[in-house]
Amino acid sequence: MSVQTVESIEGFRKVLDEERRAGRTVGLVPTMGFLHDGHASLMRRAAAECDVVAATIFVNPLQFAVSEDLSSYPRDLAADQRLAEAAGVTWLFAPPVEEMYPGDVHTTVTVAGESEGLEGEIRPTHFAGVATVVAKLCNIAGPCRAYFGEKDWQQLQVVRRMVADLSMPVEVVGCPIVREPDGLALSSRNAYLSAAERRAATVLHRALRAGADAADPVEAMRRVVAAEPLAELDYAEMRDGRLLVAARLGTTRLLDNLAWEGPSDNHKALEG
Repeated sequence: MSVQTVESIEGFRKVLDEERRAGRTVGLVPTMGFLHDGHASLMRRAAAECDVVAATIFVNPLQFAVSEDLSSYPRDLAADQRLAEAAGVTWLFAPPVEEMYPGDVHTTVTVAGESEGLEGEIRPTHFAGVATVVAKLCNIAGPCRAYFGEKDWQQLQVVRRMVADLSMPVEVVGCPIVREPDGLALSSRNAYLSAAERRAATVLHRALRAGADAADPVEAMRRVVAAEPLAELDYAEMRDGRLLVAARLGTTRLLDNLAWEGPSDNHKALEG
């Protein structure tokens, strides 16, 4: 079945209600579009676990600060439709801004704790925008499993907490990061990188790998990023057993993360 694109809230809600009435389970994949294989991996996972896959494409203005790249954020709906269809999506919700926000927004969702520090410190309004739009999308979609990538690790924690605290009929599923062969995490913003910046962008993954095998992971990550002239570190931290790093390469800001299990036995032997 070819992917079918819906632009209205009422239309999207109606088709998913009909799918559930027919006894089919729904997998929801919220995105901002300009899809890549990382998004496709979420869609394929949803297709493997659910009867119907519904993806959303919406560049959400609430999660962009005035100084950020809302107007220049990459968009290509025709390419997105092709990728979504190939990945098993049945319904694609691609509303205009005025459909999602027909007037001034007086109500936003704030998730304390999980949204603090890291991205929340650098982008103070970002997670309220994310939580608000995800709450709207979950409310529109109805009972479902919602799939999010682990690349935006802090965002995933924010969404999990919001869904739990607000008793939403949604199961949040975190999916592994998809990487290029050289380790760079797939991101729509990679399209902004110059050739030199693209080569330098592997520093994030290299920093994480160094941190994963170090007795002092934070210092190891900072040292690796500092050695790359084109990278400007925003943070390198560890939280809840996760190594997290964010850096700017020119005008492009990238982030990445990796589970930390402590330094390897070989490293421990050398330290000892």
